[in-house]
Amino acid sequence: MTVKHDLELVKVTKRYGPTVAVDAIQHRFQPSSYTCLLGPSGCGKSSTLRMIAGHESVTDGAILLSGRDISALPPAQRGTAMMFQNYALFPHLSVLDNVAFSLKMKGVDVKERHTKAGEMLELVDLTALADRLPDQLSGGQQQRVALARALITRPEVLLLDEPLSALDPFLRIRMRGELKKLQKELGISFIHVTHGQDEALALADEIVVMNDAVIEQAGPARDVFNAPMTRFVAQFMGGHNVIALPEGHFAIRTDAVAITAPQKGKLDAQVIAVEYQGTHVSLLSRITGDQEITALVPEAEYFTTPHHPGDRIGLHWDAKNLHQLTA
Repeated sequence: MTVKHDLELVKVTKRYGPTVAVDAIQHRFQPSSYTCLLGPSGCGKSSTLRMIAGHESVTDGAILLSGRDISALPPAQRGTAMMFQNYALFPHLSVLDNVAFSLKMKGVDVKERHTKAGEMLELVDLTALADRLPDQLSGGQQQRVALARALITRPEVLLLDEPLSALDPFLRIRMRGELKKLQKELGISFIHVTHGQDEALALADEIVVMNDAVIEQAGPARDVFNAPMTRFVAQFMGGHNVIALPEGHFAIRTDAVAITAPQKGKLDAQVIAVEYQGTHVSLLSRITGDQEITALVPEAEYFTTPHHPGDRIGLHWDAKNLHQLTA
């Protein structure tokens, strides 16, 4: 039976001199889940991850793991492990010895640590490459070595700092699947920092959106995408228009906006840009003032009745698809 470990941030703050990088954030992570900390550069997500890992000190607040305050403990005593963005593999050590390194530092004898490292390599499907050096591996293979090295300590929580950013787009998609599969097999919590909305949606059970040192919204991935609470979340997650109406600001998904010829009863707009995206065509138009609305039109539908920059069009949507924003 898998033991479920709760990780909780209790009013955690990080200051660098007068700069507040993380401002009294409060969040309980779902146990045995895949969580993505998502946000733009400088929002505080990496500082949060590094405080959980013990690589940054906590200015105020507490970090609790299974009810135990780990805020002041060194990284090796926390029950967490971190996989760094650049993988940080030792170039002179074999794959096997890279994976076994932390056990060597703990004084585990060579036979036992190599046995455990071998088990980790089997887990990430790299047994055949155990004797190679890191520079003899592809980017994806290096990433899996770094993953095995982090997991050999049997952490309660695995922390991943933009682990896919160095990979090409095709490999990035493949590795997303491998990470998700591994998390489910191990049954431990993964906390993954990214600025990629598609990456967060593909991986996360829960998304925590950060902006300007605070958490703007947190919840199941589908809820955060379909029911953004603020203008920032709606715009940062993508796939939404933010529309100002007399009753306030509303979000509506770009694929819920329909296009017709200009006609009475439809919102009049002028096309300003058209972008082919394969399965869909993104059509950007301007309505009154400087407000812009994007419609995502299925490819076949668009090319049956194409529109071009400068054309006048009508826009409409079902009112039930409007989602009111709180800020």
